[in-house]
Amino acid sequence: MHGSLLFARKIYYTILAVVGVSERIIHSNFGCFFPSLCNIVNSVAILILSRGKCGLSPCTTRYLVAMAMADLLTIITEVILHRITYFYFPLYFLRITPVCSAGYVLIRIAIDCSVWFTVTFTFDRFIAICCQKLKLKYCTKKTAAVVLSTTGIVFCLKNIPIYFRFKPISIIDNVPIACSNKPSYFTDPRWIGFRMFEKALSPLMPFGLILLLNGLTVRHILMASRVRQGLRGQSKGESQCDPEMESRRKSMILLFSISGSFILLWFVYMLFFFEVEEYLDEDAAHLFEKVSYMLRNLSCCTNTFIYLATQSKFREQLKRAMLYPVHSTIKRYIK
Repeated sequence: MHGSLLFARKIYYTILAVVGVSERIIHSNFGCFFPSLCNIVNSVAILILSRGKCGLSPCTTRYLVAMAMADLLTIITEVILHRITYFYFPLYFLRITPVCSAGYVLIRIAIDCSVWFTVTFTFDRFIAICCQKLKLKYCTKKTAAVVLSTTGIVFCLKNIPIYFRFKPISIIDNVPIACSNKPSYFTDPRWIGFRMFEKALSPLMPFGLILLLNGLTVRHILMASRVRQGLRGQSKGESQCDPEMESRRKSMILLFSISGSFILLWFVYMLFFFEVEEYLDEDAAHLFEKVSYMLRNLSCCTNTFIYLATQSKFREQLKRAMLYPVHSTIKRYIK
């Protein structure tokens, strides 16, 4: 069973990396060149959203770009440098204990930022939809920049202790190789407290906050819809257009699509994080652990597809970006 699972994981992470990595320089209608090692899915989202022509507010755009950048960093650190190199071409440099420890720190920073940027986006949409008075002060580009930068700094500091969690598995020519948890990681009260803090901070709190904020948002929208329908004198037989409710509907679809995708793909990992696998037999527990990581990593590639499915202007911008090389080639030959 373990052999089949290993093969399946190799294929899975290879596909994830192929989707995420381009072996050529990407040129788009934004007039910019990007390095060959870049995540296509998230890079496309960053490029298109950064132009500000998707019909989204500048505040929302900043949150979505930040989420895409965190997902991009997760793909590079977790999928490419950690998973793919392990399966196909183990690099000696990456196996040196200090480098390996720093790699785990970067992975945790990227994952934490990806998770909590989703939470901050959910809170921003809650304020925008449910708190009209506070919206003018909170839902601004400046506030978004402060919230996102503060979140990033907090999680950079929070994950520094992870660097000191590991010890070398072996020492070859006086060089410490590979990373293994120190025995004190499981016995020292400080490490135990840190692990409990990590579990509370991610993913338990994000799950609770996202579900709570989305529940309050749905409640507010339903109540506001009933009030507006009453004021406009709508009845079941009428089909009057309400621009305000249409705007809220689109915002709600985007919010719930992103939040729902996060909840679904992180749910198994959350169960694993709280050691549900202890109640399973050895093979089932091993499968449960690996699947939880696979689904968690998949969440870093889904938001762009959500934008494609829910945002017509995003699709238009993507079409223009894809057709630009063709148009440029035709113009070049015509000249």
